[in-house]
Amino acid sequence: MAQVNLVNVSKIYPVKVCAVDNINLAIEDLEFLVLVGPSGCGKSTTLRMIAGLEEITEGSIYIGDRLVNDVPAKDRNIAMVFQNYALYPHMTVFENMAFGLKLRRYPKSEIIKRVKEAAEILSIKPLLDRRPRQLSGGERQRVAVGRAIVRKPLVFLFDEPLSNLDAKLRVQMRTEIRKLHRRLHTTMIYVTHDQTEAVTMGDRIAVMRDGVTQQVADPTTIYDKPANKFVAGFIGSPPMNFMIGKIIKTDGSLYFNEGRFRVKVVYEMLTKLEPYIDKEITFGIRSEDIYDKLFVSQAPPDNVVTVTCEVVEPMGSEVYLHLTTGKHSFIARVGAHDRPEINQDMDLVFDMNKVHFFDQDTEKTII
Repeated sequence: MAQVNLVNVSKIYPVKVCAVDNINLAIEDLEFLVLVGPSGCGKSTTLRMIAGLEEITEGSIYIGDRLVNDVPAKDRNIAMVFQNYALYPHMTVFENMAFGLKLRRYPKSEIIKRVKEAAEILSIKPLLDRRPRQLSGGERQRVAVGRAIVRKPLVFLFDEPLSNLDAKLRVQMRTEIRKLHRRLHTTMIYVTHDQTEAVTMGDRIAVMRDGVTQQVADPTTIYDKPANKFVAGFIGSPPMNFMIGKIIKTDGSLYFNEGRFRVKVVYEMLTKLEPYIDKEITFGIRSEDIYDKLFVSQAPPDNVVTVTCEVVEPMGSEVYLHLTTGKHSFIARVGAHDRPEINQDMDLVFDMNKVHFFDQDTEKTII
């Protein structure tokens, strides 16, 4: 079994800097879990504590049923792939992949078998006699992954392994690592600051901020039902749009009043928003839930907002419109042929069934 459990785990450095604050996380056997968050949020420190490269200050870490707090990294039966490939420049690809097995005194025949199996999986058999300087960045990354595969560990740990690759190669390697996960049938924990990597790769995502896990869930739940404003703004490209205003009640209906416009709250949200009547609240809407009124038939008048288009940003199959109400700026994602005039007013329709509201003080999700 390759479950990994973190129970009340904290890491506090001598200068009283709390890098990881009381994390509780259960990674299931064969799961692909992604730790994501901005730089300095504690995700790499968490991974290094699992690996045994950092001592924990408080709490317990289990790999399977085994408490590994005091177990050296070399005895934890894990393999780690770093952002820096850390290949030995004087060794061939074969020698780099075999090095760890030689240190553990595996028989030569077993070493050859494992290296060739890993090279076959990663499509690098023709490269086994080359040295790292003769390889591209993507090929070096494959060798680093292969060096981990030959160990046949219980758990694979990836610490931002694609950060040094160009955009096209990152997309390709994302797919390759997911295929590798299915083929090897093992547990993988992957650290990244890139929310696109997190959403496309993880069975579940753990979003971190300031050493604290904000939400742990599958990608769809994280995107559609964020636990708080930080998660809502971090996951998604472009990020969720936020506006501050008040909930007001008029003729028995509730409206979000931004100051320059107001939109009607749908019936299903009334109960949760009634305590916020006449109070400041944060309104959130994703860019794909905003439409140009010209392309919406029978748009409800209470959902129409007049704004000014400041920038039109073509993205190929779609267009990002950078808009302003005069009080707030936000982005709409529309079809490739929808290109309004710059600095001209336009009418938009908000899909009020898909909006979010956040408590202004706690930033927790209300809806």
